[in-house]
Amino acid sequence: QMQLEESGGGLVRAGESLRLSCAASGRAAGIYNMAWFRQAPGAAREFIAQISAGGLTQYYADSMKGRCTISRDGGKNTAYLQMESLKVEDTGVYYCAAGSTYFQTSREKDYDFWGQGTQVTVSS
Repeated sequence: QMQLEESGGGLVRAGESLRLSCAASGRAAGIYNMAWFRQAPGAAREFIAQISAGGLTQYYADSMKGRCTISRDGGKNTAYLQMESLKVEDTGVYYCAAGSTYFQTSREKDYDFWGQGTQVTVSS
């Protein structure tokens, strides 16, 4: 099993930045793709970004492309999501996920482990 724990959420104003962290523990995290999803109030969970196991490739959804950067620190088994120019519509619960696929994917079913989520609230 792998445990994922997100942190870094909070209340920010529109236009500000925020960096989320996802610490992985348990099963060898280095062999898994890592991804971020978010769920806005009343909406389905949506994919934001994925980074490959080795950290060499990233895949972004159009919703936040250009405003966020996914990265990972293999030595710390931690993935990050740096978000810039936040908008009110970016408000939601942000989830970290890990999957063992060898391709880029935005599908929830391709991820085996999930964190509990961290709340991000963007005020106008």
